[in-house]
Amino acid sequence: MSIFANEETRVVVQGLTGGQGRFHGLRNRAYGTRVVAGVTPGKGGQDVEGIPVYDTVAEAVRATGANASFVSVPPRFAPDAILEAARAEIPLVVCITEGIPAHDEARVFATLRSQHPGTRLLGPNCPGIISPGKTNIGITAGEIALPGGPVGIVSRSGTLTYQALYELKQLGIGVTTCVGIGGDPVPGTNFVDCLLEFEADPETEAIAMFGEIGGTEEEKAAELIAEAVTKPVVAYIAGVTAPPGKKMGHAGAIISGSKGTAQAKMEALSAAGAHVVQNPTEAGRKMAEILASR
Repeated sequence: MSIFANEETRVVVQGLTGGQGRFHGLRNRAYGTRVVAGVTPGKGGQDVEGIPVYDTVAEAVRATGANASFVSVPPRFAPDAILEAARAEIPLVVCITEGIPAHDEARVFATLRSQHPGTRLLGPNCPGIISPGKTNIGITAGEIALPGGPVGIVSRSGTLTYQALYELKQLGIGVTTCVGIGGDPVPGTNFVDCLLEFEADPETEAIAMFGEIGGTEEEKAAELIAEAVTKPVVAYIAGVTAPPGKKMGHAGAIISGSKGTAQAKMEALSAAGAHVVQNPTEAGRKMAEILASR
């Protein structure tokens, strides 16, 4: 099985008429994703290579039955785009936009929780989600992902998401679903959410988790692994050499005082029973070793 999205998912691309939305929306469609509509206010009635464009998400949903949104719009418009999709009762919203202010992310997160609990936000500032061979929503290159399982991947870093997929592909290991949750301080979906879904998925036999410095989400994941995850977890934490107080690429990747260090996260995960490795290549090899022994 896939988590969050599968071959039946019908996607509306918010920002399809823009450069990035068009490029990635058409790539998603070429992969096999059911991209059924685009949304750009004021451009309803147009189309992008046969994909109809609507003025609002609500119109697109009524016309096409879309049940997922791919948000590819500039930072100033992204919060409203996410909430528009939620008001249209879209169950899954994938936002790749980078540079949304943290206070806007917090406002969107709180609004979704209180007013639209049926909508799951993936991102912002994430590569999206791919269920290899079934659907690809976002900016992940489908060529690097081997379908068929039995591994589920969740990662904060987009680049490490790609490397995790490719490391496994080189070893002949397929993936059920790969979720890039993004590296911003207020992600809509976190490690715990994904671990619970992978634990419940009968086709996912093992989980690869790629974290990084900053925040406490990896420690929360470690608590869950210790208490409720029965499947083997291979974990890698990026940022071992990062200096305290300096942001490292992602808005959320910053060590504050004694919190958020790679070492603390690695120790928590190791204590919880995860197989903690030192680099992404070792993660792939460890996963191959685990699967061979099952």
